[in-house]
Amino acid sequence: MPRIHFKIVTPDGIVYDDAVEQVTLPTTTGQITVLPNHIPLVSLLAPGALVVTKDGYQVAMAVSRGMIEVQPGSVVSVMADTAERAEAIDVARAEVAKKRAEELLLQQEHIADVDFARIQASIEKELARLHVANKYRK
Repeated sequence: MPRIHFKIVTPDGIVYDDAVEQVTLPTTTGQITVLPNHIPLVSLLAPGALVVTKDGYQVAMAVSRGMIEVQPGSVVSVMADTAERAEAIDVARAEVAKKRAEELLLQQEHIADVDFARIQASIEKELARLHVANKYRK
């Protein structure tokens, strides 16, 4: 069966690197599934659930913003700010971080655009973590 060489890299290092059957990724224009021999593609990664299928099993991860590159020869690379497996997500900590970011937005009447974007990105990241943890944890 044809495979995809799939790799996720974050600033902390390589999170996943293996030959897989398919990978489903959140993009800024919607969710896509990449199969072997997919056409070349470059896209923005959106916060959400990334699901890798290997040998009939799924590995789910919460990812934040980044880039996706699909290269000829079934090579898929993801460069993400963060990537965390569903089973490693601390739901209580994610809830607290989301709530703290939401409170920061409410407390600031005239926050700078840069601060607003940073806080909004934090909320999106925590929502993605919570979604993946609640949906894919066993």
